[in-house]
Amino acid sequence: MLGTLLIGFFVAVLVVQAYINAEFKSDHVASEVGDQAGVPQTIREGGPVINTTGGQESTSRLPERTIALTFDDGPDPEWTPKILKVLRDNDAHGTFFVVGSQVARRPELTKQIVADGNELGLHTFTHPNMQRLAPWRRELELSQNQMAIARATGVRTNLARLPYSSKNAAIDEVNWKIVKEVGAQGYLVVVNDTDSQDWQRPGVEQIVRNATPPKDESAIILFHDAGGERSQTVAALAEFIPRMKARGYRFTTVTEGLNLGISANAAAKGRAESTETVAQLPLNQDAPHSDEWRGLALIWTVRLADGMVTVIAGLFIVVGLLTIGRTALLLLLATRHARQRRKRSWRWGPPVTDPVSVIVPAYNEKEGIEAAVRSLACGDYPEIEVVVVDDGSTDGTADLVERMGLPNVRVVRVPNGGKPNALNTGVALARHDLIVTVDGDTIFETDSIRRLVQPFADPSVGAVAGNVKVGNRGTMVALWQHIEYVIGFNLDRRLYEVLNCMPTVPGAIGAFRREALAQVGGVSDETLAEDTDVTMALCRAGWRVVYEENAKAWTEAPTTLEQLYRQRYRWSYGTMQAMWKHRHAIFESGPSGRFGRVGLPFLALFGVALPMLAPVVDIMLVYGLVFWNLQETVAAWLGMLALQMFTAAVAFRFDRESMRPLLRLPLQQFAYRQLMYLVLLQSATTALTGGRLRWHKLNRAGLAPRSPSPEPTPPAGAGVGPALDTWPPARQDIPPSYPRSPVGRAVAPPVVPVQPRHSAELPSAGSAPADYGPVRAGWTPDDRAG
Repeated sequence: MLGTLLIGFFVAVLVVQAYINAEFKSDHVASEVGDQAGVPQTIREGGPVINTTGGQESTSRLPERTIALTFDDGPDPEWTPKILKVLRDNDAHGTFFVVGSQVARRPELTKQIVADGNELGLHTFTHPNMQRLAPWRRELELSQNQMAIARATGVRTNLARLPYSSKNAAIDEVNWKIVKEVGAQGYLVVVNDTDSQDWQRPGVEQIVRNATPPKDESAIILFHDAGGERSQTVAALAEFIPRMKARGYRFTTVTEGLNLGISANAAAKGRAESTETVAQLPLNQDAPHSDEWRGLALIWTVRLADGMVTVIAGLFIVVGLLTIGRTALLLLLATRHARQRRKRSWRWGPPVTDPVSVIVPAYNEKEGIEAAVRSLACGDYPEIEVVVVDDGSTDGTADLVERMGLPNVRVVRVPNGGKPNALNTGVALARHDLIVTVDGDTIFETDSIRRLVQPFADPSVGAVAGNVKVGNRGTMVALWQHIEYVIGFNLDRRLYEVLNCMPTVPGAIGAFRREALAQVGGVSDETLAEDTDVTMALCRAGWRVVYEENAKAWTEAPTTLEQLYRQRYRWSYGTMQAMWKHRHAIFESGPSGRFGRVGLPFLALFGVALPMLAPVVDIMLVYGLVFWNLQETVAAWLGMLALQMFTAAVAFRFDRESMRPLLRLPLQQFAYRQLMYLVLLQSATTALTGGRLRWHKLNRAGLAPRSPSPEPTPPAGAGVGPALDTWPPARQDIPPSYPRSPVGRAVAPPVVPVQPRHSAELPSAGSAPADYGPVRAGWTPDDRAG
């Protein structure tokens, strides 16, 4: 709901902004002169002031040697003040036909125009071609302009000039209909006698020649105080006004000139000595209070739209800089990491052959537990112990494992207590000091364990993150995740290792020293991302956490958008919890302080802030496609896409993956990425409001064929593992009633998913999905990171 409201709000803001900026392009195109048969000849050959109020049809001219300077399209913050100064210096006034949206943005400048003795007229609110608008919209353009003027200056006007109008002779039947509509609303329509054509910037002298009326006739002259660079207009006025005054001209506003004409006509008819009062046209009359209040709402709407668009534009720049900066860091550091690891001379140290205990926490994992356990037990490592901790499953998971009868696999049944409790139980009951943790739906390759533990040859390494691969790539959603995983593991994790701030060892494939886990108090259940939580704790404790790209595990990814949303929601929320839990590291010294001042800000900036701000790219794209230059907008979007494609291609090359999935990268921009926006938004909202996360079990199909499920055996009596008050317990404290299975080598290797030669789908430039790992009390098979 919040996402929908935000989208609706931003769309409304952008539509308002497009409206007030006159960016509905089809409304702002000049039209050719059409049929004039229906336009009265007296109008086409009459004066520049057209009166159709009250059903009449007449025109008026200014008295002899009278000039009314008119200025269109303002007010402009740069040129209008300069024109006002020229008018003051030459003791002249003018009539400013203002655009309402500009009045709303610059009410003080509009007020200054009136304070200097000048007159205002309507030039519509957004400067559209009125012929292309519906009648209700034409009326709205004038009324909104009037309200903006009322609020800015406290006055109203009876004058209007239609955009793209010129002289009487250019009025055709369509325009004549509009002129009569405007007159029916009580406005006099003002065209011009002389056009200075200053908008063409032909030079000062040419502007003066264009503006000079022929044969000392009166004239309403068209200038512009906005809409472009107007330095020539300012210079031409400074020369034109004194020159015309020297020829005996007087300068008035349009209304003042009309009133002079009314008085002259009355005198000519002998009314000058009559007691009858000649009605004068009002000049800058007071506006109704109702218009002022409506104008206030209008001005604040414009300000809100302007402010929000400024914010969006600023965020767009921030997102662009962050994206470019992150990409540069990824390519620089990840490439250096990859080159270093692929040197023939690279070694972690002496080969590691110490025995390994593999912990498999499982809750209702019947779909994939057999393949997972078999892949672990059949690894090529010298000595492997597999401990399956059944966390109160109700689908016979433990029975399936026991029925397999593998000699180096044992099952521990515990009441349902959550994944952290199952992990801690498994570690406490494990025989060996090298611990590998695996999700119950994950299949290891034959050499995965051997490769995963080799970094422990370095005594400073406390944990190792493996390379998670998506095994079920048969759906579009799963393929998208495949590409996201490749980018996340091959670039993000390399970068994190170089910076020594790895945020997550994924639950699907990770290895730990028992000593390191004991130092941080085991696996905590305080967050929904136990893998992220424990990894951050290890970094703060001074242990190195590294990435082993060659240790691969195949996992089952969600196959529908709904399942994906639920999974990523938990991961994102859990990561935010872990970041908040370890926030005090920022103020500490030593390894903890380094992680707090490097790792946490990096994760907050690129893992949370950047993905949450990324929607402004889509917002600006849509806005640009509708209201801006189509070619420039498409070019900018293609540039961003090319940057993502290049980054993804580098990651795929590092992982020796086929590039074909990247052909569908553009499609990901319009579905998958937006889903991730909503995930982060809901996660942040949940975190800020203190809401509780609802748990949903995801549907599993398994990556390999499985045996029929036996009837589940209820976890009771001796089949239940001991309750551990603290972990790790002393080795001698492990109850003797749990005999250890003999360690040996299992046979019948499992089915490992074959990486397809030609799969397709696309990545995201956000943080690696493996950086989000769920944890909670009460978990399901999807409780994994990666």
